[in-house]
Amino acid sequence: MAPQMRTMPVMPVIHCRRGARATEVRPNLRWLGAVVAVVLVLLGGCASRMPVIDRAAIASEAIPARPDTELARIVAASTPEGAHSGFRLMPLGSFSLDTRIQLVRRAQVSLDVQYYHLEGDETGRWLLRALREAADRGVRVRLLIDDFYTSGHDDLFLAFAAIPNVQVRVFNPFCCARGSGQTVRFLACIGDWGRVNHRMHNKLFIADGVAAVFGGRNIANEYFLRGESDNFIDLDALVVGKLVEPMAALFDRYWNSDPVYPYEAVGHTQLDPPALRAYFDRVTGPDQTAPPPLLPPNDILGYGPIRDELEDGKLGLVWGAGHVFADHPDKPFNGSVGGELLETSVTYNVMDAVRKAQREVTASSPYFVPGARGMETIRLLRERGVRFSVLTNSLGATDEPLVHLGYSRYRVDMLRLGAELYELSNQRVKRNNRLFHFGSSLGRLHAKLVIIDRRQSFIGSMNLDPRSATINTEIGAVIDSPQLARELQRVIDLDRLQSAYRVRLRPDGALEWLGMDEDGDMILEREPEASLWLKLRNWLLSPLVPEELL
Repeated sequence: MAPQMRTMPVMPVIHCRRGARATEVRPNLRWLGAVVAVVLVLLGGCASRMPVIDRAAIASEAIPARPDTELARIVAASTPEGAHSGFRLMPLGSFSLDTRIQLVRRAQVSLDVQYYHLEGDETGRWLLRALREAADRGVRVRLLIDDFYTSGHDDLFLAFAAIPNVQVRVFNPFCCARGSGQTVRFLACIGDWGRVNHRMHNKLFIADGVAAVFGGRNIANEYFLRGESDNFIDLDALVVGKLVEPMAALFDRYWNSDPVYPYEAVGHTQLDPPALRAYFDRVTGPDQTAPPPLLPPNDILGYGPIRDELEDGKLGLVWGAGHVFADHPDKPFNGSVGGELLETSVTYNVMDAVRKAQREVTASSPYFVPGARGMETIRLLRERGVRFSVLTNSLGATDEPLVHLGYSRYRVDMLRLGAELYELSNQRVKRNNRLFHFGSSLGRLHAKLVIIDRRQSFIGSMNLDPRSATINTEIGAVIDSPQLARELQRVIDLDRLQSAYRVRLRPDGALEWLGMDEDGDMILEREPEASLWLKLRNWLLSPLVPEELL
């Protein structure tokens, strides 16, 4: 059954999933640079120009948790005797960002930060500034980011890497044309697409080895309700307890892996060290980086900001046992597109848990392409009487229309099996101010969640589509806690009932969409909130889109 990035060489428009929106790079004068880049590739391959790294010389490991740090004392005071791990769901983006900042401000030993996308916008710069201030206090900071969204940000990340106590590394970097935009960078690696198409989609944040944040959010304005045109409905979780140590070990596995390079080995800048420091201070300072808005008193689950509890020295958490899974960093390079799932993969373990369901499975996935394997799982579940329900983006809400095309191929068959399908509505999200306050921006689903028998929950970075299964790397946890499952179910129910359409079959086999407005129930017989051009474009591209790349 992928990340927020798609690269499809099927038209002279390259679609790249950006998390909040798909960016389209249309033919213009930049293609002149692309032609030059291609000539360079023909003269010498992209892969052959990757730097040689002495891995043993740069290896490092997580610093073991110390019991005398402020965060360790708070966690100890919050943990019942014999408890496994404690969780706090964070469906509200502003609370989620503030939690990371509060952990950074209290860290005394180490901060390990891993993201697919860390944007150089106000949110990204705000976090980098907080991390720099922690490094100034002597905290060791390790930042690992995928290279897909670094175009144009070499100065920022090299400036951050030049700070004492800070190390920055990049996963699977592009060899050249780094400041020329995504299209040119991909064309510069035209002979190496099999490598650069694979990305690290993980999201993980660990403070002092005792507290972590994981889930679906990257670091950019649109994940924290700060985007002007687009914002995401997403969820991640704070975790303390026994699950944090294996998360730290998984971070180390990536940090020291062959696809990862020090940023200084691949990035380029014209600035000398003093100029880099001045640049970082300027762009992350108050004149260019405004603080996030003030926090509301509570979120949709009734929780207040985590900082209040940190100040009181005790956290209110939901307790349960769990297992964390992450794909091996070499997974993309050893596997085949659309091939068999590795038993160590996140998708394999989540689907193994799903197949064992006895009563019901509820899922949320912004990109949902079940494929033959997923359809067989749904069929087996329904034959045993297991209820199966999925919330995904509608065509009008998705930032990846081609992925919706892959999903739409299976809608009728899933409905005939008795699956329940819900599609997020842009317009209904805008009217649902009690939950998200999206205003005039587009609301798009981004949460990757699964609930099994109202007892087990999956929270992580994995979408239910082929790219997550066999191309990109992912991370997530399966948690056994009825209370946590109830909270997660409430979040999904609010989205389904108040911000989505339910899709069903008419007696004649056609689709219809059910929702509610001010006048009561409504039934739509055409794909809602999608322009005729969008539908036509998807229809024209349908024969050209290989499902295994979605």
